[in-house]
Amino acid sequence: MDDLSTVLPFLLGLAWLLPLASFTLIVLFGPRMGKHGVAAGYLATGAIGFGLVLSLLALLAWVGTHGVSSADHDVAMSQAHSEHDPEHDEDPEHQGGHHAVKPPKAYTAEWYTLGQFGKLKITISYYIDSLTVCMFAMVTLIATCIHFYAIGYMHDELHDVTDHEVTLSDGHHLHRAGRFHRFFQYMSLFCFSMLGLVIAGNIAMVFVFWELVGICSYFLIGFYIERKSASNAANKAFIVNRIGDFGMIIGLMALFASLGTFAFGEARDANGEPFKDSDGKPILGIFSQVRDRDNGYALQAPDGMVRAAANARVRAIVTDHLQESFEELEEANLAVPAELARKRPDFDEIHAASESEIAARIANWREQGYGYWLLVIAGVGIFCGCVGKSAQFPLHVWLPDAMEGPTPVSALVHSATMVAAGVYLVGRFYPVFAPEVLLVSAYTGAITLLLAATIALTATDIKRVLAYSTVSQLGYMMLALGVGGWAAGMFHLITHAFFKSLLFLCSGSVIHACHTNEMPKMGGLLKKMPITAYTMLAGCLAIIGAGVPFLIGFSGYYSKDSIIAQALSFRQDNPAHGAVFFYAAAGGAAMTAFYMFRLWYMTFAGQPRDHHIHEHAHESPTIMYGPLVVLAVFAVVIGWPVLGVVDLLEQARPAGETGSGVLLASLAYPNEHASHAHGIHVQATLYAFSTALGGFLLATVFYGLRWFNPNAIRRQFAAIYHFLLNKW
Repeated sequence: MDDLSTVLPFLLGLAWLLPLASFTLIVLFGPRMGKHGVAAGYLATGAIGFGLVLSLLALLAWVGTHGVSSADHDVAMSQAHSEHDPEHDEDPEHQGGHHAVKPPKAYTAEWYTLGQFGKLKITISYYIDSLTVCMFAMVTLIATCIHFYAIGYMHDELHDVTDHEVTLSDGHHLHRAGRFHRFFQYMSLFCFSMLGLVIAGNIAMVFVFWELVGICSYFLIGFYIERKSASNAANKAFIVNRIGDFGMIIGLMALFASLGTFAFGEARDANGEPFKDSDGKPILGIFSQVRDRDNGYALQAPDGMVRAAANARVRAIVTDHLQESFEELEEANLAVPAELARKRPDFDEIHAASESEIAARIANWREQGYGYWLLVIAGVGIFCGCVGKSAQFPLHVWLPDAMEGPTPVSALVHSATMVAAGVYLVGRFYPVFAPEVLLVSAYTGAITLLLAATIALTATDIKRVLAYSTVSQLGYMMLALGVGGWAAGMFHLITHAFFKSLLFLCSGSVIHACHTNEMPKMGGLLKKMPITAYTMLAGCLAIIGAGVPFLIGFSGYYSKDSIIAQALSFRQDNPAHGAVFFYAAAGGAAMTAFYMFRLWYMTFAGQPRDHHIHEHAHESPTIMYGPLVVLAVFAVVIGWPVLGVVDLLEQARPAGETGSGVLLASLAYPNEHASHAHGIHVQATLYAFSTALGGFLLATVFYGLRWFNPNAIRRQFAAIYHFLLNKW
């Protein structure tokens, strides 16, 4: 196969652009694509399906060249174990550079330069590593399944629609034309935007597609725009996300003003050296500036930020050199006759002398703390954007209302992809985040996962339960990243995407059959909808991390264990903070198991609570339950070690250690591979299993076996119940 630096950009670039082509064609010819625009659905599905094929080819090309396991992973494991084994360090085999830190393998270059304004260069570029390849495969696979599902789910839009939820002033219900083609038009634009965000090679390009996925979300939430609830939800999502994006813009300004670039990485020559500018200085990306190779890839305030923070001292140095030069010239000119030309200052020489002195003092200024605050501000600013997009506290309020959109939208945009974009960006931008910023991420995630999980305990709308579950699980990912679990957080992003999209599609199948979202009106649907019931059961078991301890489990068993293990490892070095994070993770696991099986029992088990709904309920057509089966299989197996997802993600792990805090000197981040130690792994597995089992048994007692009456508990704890029912 050709060189990957050529093959990967071609395959992933084409996979990215296919949905754009679909969007363009549907915009131009959508209503004329078959009867009522039915072919628009097939075109959009074909485009993303072909994108899946290209993404899988890219994945195979990557694995064929780089393998699945990571050599750097083995080195890091050896380093982590050597911290507890002095004899290991004395072994000659482990000296002499064996543990040399290496940056992750990535391919980056510019496709097109949109414009250059001084130092500001706006480009369309790519940054491809194993994380990019995994995300492309995951997004296109789930999107393809959801597109097939949507062809069946949205069939009512193929003809005129009478919306019974909209009553006009004359008392009649709204009658409007179908919008089948427009739905797939928005879906194609969203897929293009999401894939563009993933492949982006610079933070400015990320921001453009960040806003595009937000616009698509606005369109899709407000698809039933005549409904007041849908209109309000779309506006709410748009406005709340702009609040987070304001912080992101501050972060972007801090980065560009001090570093002079938006690019993640840098283009290199045949010898692996970065290209140089006209002054002979290497043109470095953001990651290389904050984690210098000569510094062992340890995080430090880059020279640009140090210089920006020490601006007063820089001005003083330049002023001193100017003044000294003018004084020398004045003395020299006094000896020159008036009729002869006098000497003029050599500003190039002054500039060179000033730059030389500034460069010599950068290291000393860095030791004094200059630049670190700017690094923290930039990190917190970028994280603010992630808080909005991933619906984290306090900007979590938009996501539950976003369920007003069609269920395929909830499955694709608001569970598996767009809302995970915030987590993805934290993972992508991880090399830039200082320990203090990661601590903010950890506390934000801990608060969010507990807050959303408690609200899900009392919700009765089946989609809102899953919406709050999504907010809670995103909090898990932010917590994992915040305690130093980069691989754990990215791994849970992948597993969660499969089982949560499955759960949403199953809920859509139930709503499609029952024409209601309210679980108290359901019950006894197992015999009516067996495929939906059992695939949703697989999703429930996956999200709670069900499995046989130390043997095998559903996908969530592996990803949640890794998060809890990292929380335990972090707790050893940071007892005060770590205790909060560990108990949040463990408590969240118990509540997840309870509300998910409460949902399943209320929907499928027991006796019908509304006989009219039960009599008319039926299994969904093949085009809808087919994707459920496919996603159920992935929800079960995607986390299995034999598939090597974690090892593949390890190849993209940012180089260097997170290290210790500067503003918070007591804050210490352990190597993530230390959480794989036998003692920690056993504890994490037992904690995860026991908490999930406890939540499952409690739900079974109340809603499955009905040994206790949930209504009696609600009355006994009425104050707490209404507090949670009213969303705190």
